Amino acid sequence: MEHARFIRHAGKDVFVLDFRNKKPDEALVLIEECARQVRNRPEGSVLTLTLVSGGTFSQDVLNALKELTRGNAPYVRTAALVGITGLYKVALQGVSLFSKRQFFMFDCMDEALDFLVAN
Repeated sequence: MEHARFIRHAGKDVFVLDFRNKKPDEALVLIEECARQVRNRPEGSVLTLTLVSGGTFSQDVLNALKELTRGNAPYVRTAALVGITGLYKVALQGVSLFSKRQFFMFDCMDEALDFLVAN
């Protein structure tokens, strides 16, 4: 699946979850795929990059994201996000509190990828 997949950056695997310009029903499919792929990796090994801009989200998507981040917590070493503004920041704060996870925010994908592989 093109919008939920592992890529290689600087010799390391990074899971990219691309929500850019997605509608809620599309986002829910991506969330399911993310859980499937990430939870097949060793615990504490996954670097994730989530791209968000131009899409819309619903309460169902927000609830699914909360469950995703909580369920993925044992597997994810570091999580970065790109494109978080406005209401997305408010939603992210709720997801972060619910899942007890820290997310690092960046303005561009290259910065986020470099950060992930360096940490």
